[in-house]
Amino acid sequence: MKILITGGAGFIGSAVIRHIIEDTQDSVINLDKLTYAGNLQSLAHVESNDRYAFEQVDICNRTELDRVFLTYKPDAVMHLAAESHVDRSITGPAEFIQTNIVGTYNLLEAAREYWSALDAATKQTFRFHHISTDEVYGDLPHPDEQESKALDKELPLFTELTSYAPSSPYSASKASSDHLVRAWLRTYGFPTIVTNCSNNYGPYHFPEKLIPLVILNALEGKDLPVYGKGDQIRDWLYVEDHARALYKVVTEGKVGETYNIGGHNEKQNIEVVKTICSILDQLVPKKSAYAEQITFVSDRPGHDRRYAIDSSKIAKELNWSPIETFETGLRKTVQWYLDNQQWCQNVQDGSYQRERLGEIDTQT
Repeated sequence: MKILITGGAGFIGSAVIRHIIEDTQDSVINLDKLTYAGNLQSLAHVESNDRYAFEQVDICNRTELDRVFLTYKPDAVMHLAAESHVDRSITGPAEFIQTNIVGTYNLLEAAREYWSALDAATKQTFRFHHISTDEVYGDLPHPDEQESKALDKELPLFTELTSYAPSSPYSASKASSDHLVRAWLRTYGFPTIVTNCSNNYGPYHFPEKLIPLVILNALEGKDLPVYGKGDQIRDWLYVEDHARALYKVVTEGKVGETYNIGGHNEKQNIEVVKTICSILDQLVPKKSAYAEQITFVSDRPGHDRRYAIDSSKIAKELNWSPIETFETGLRKTVQWYLDNQQWCQNVQDGSYQRERLGEIDTQT
C-alpha cells in the first residue's frame, strides 16, 4: 500500500511516517511545504528507506498536487498538513484560512480527480483520511464551574456526535476543513474518513507548544509561563499512540465515519507544568526547584477551559487504545528533550525563540 501523507515533516505527521516505515510494509510519500514547524531531521532514521519518498510541495499549489498524484499513484491519503498553533492564529489568522481551508479544498479536488480516473477495484479501496482536532467542538463544562458542581454525575466528554463550536481562528479553520471533507463524501461519493484527536505530546514537538516550551525554558532557567490560573484542562495523547491509531483508521476504518482519538489523561495545565518540573528535579537536579520558575501570565483570548475525548468508538470498532499513561509518556518526552537538545537548537532558526505569541494589543 502506498500512502500519501501531507504535513509529514510536522510533529504528528513525522510520527506517523516513522511508524509506517518501521512497523509495517507500506510505502510513504511525504508531501510537506517545510514551514517553520516542518523539520526533516525528525525523519532522519527513515529517509534512506526505499519505501519513503519526499516532495516539498504546498497543498495550495494544485499543479504540483496533480503531478504528485500522477507520479506516485497512492492508494490512500492521510491529510495532516495544517497551521496548528492557536496563539499564532490569533495574531495571524490569514495563514490558517489559506492552508487549512483553501489548501484542504485544493487537496480534495486533486485527490478526487485522481480517484475518478482509477479502475473500479482500486477506486473501491482508495481512502482520504482527514486528521483534525478536538478543538472544533469548543469546550466542555469545567469541574470548578457552579453548574458542573450541581451535577451529581460525571462531566461530559466529546463524542463523534458533539456539535461544533470552535472558539479560535485555528479551530474555526479546522472545523471548516472537516465540513469540506464530509461534503465531498456526500456530494461526490469521495471516500473520506475524519479523525479528531486530543492534545498530542512527545518527541520532536516544536517548542512553541506547552510541554516542550516548559522543558526547554526550565533547563535554561527562564520563566515557565502559565496562562491565567493554569486550570484549563486538556486530554493528553502520546504522539506515538496517536500514530498507531491513525494508521489503523486509514487501513481499517469505515468510509464516512468519524473517530475520536484521546489519551484518557485529563490534566490541568498547571499540573502538567508541575509534573515536568518534578521530573526535571529528579533527572537534572539543581539548587532550587524548577517549579520556582513558574510565572502566571494573562490568559489567552477566548481560551477554552476543558477538552476531553470519549474514544470508546475507536476502541470498540478498531481495537485501539493508548499504551502510554500520561506519567510514562511525559517521562519519555522529558528524557528525549534532554538527549536531543541539538535538534531543539536546529529547529529554532530565528523565526521563533520561545517568545509568547497570540497577544492582542488592546490599546489600538
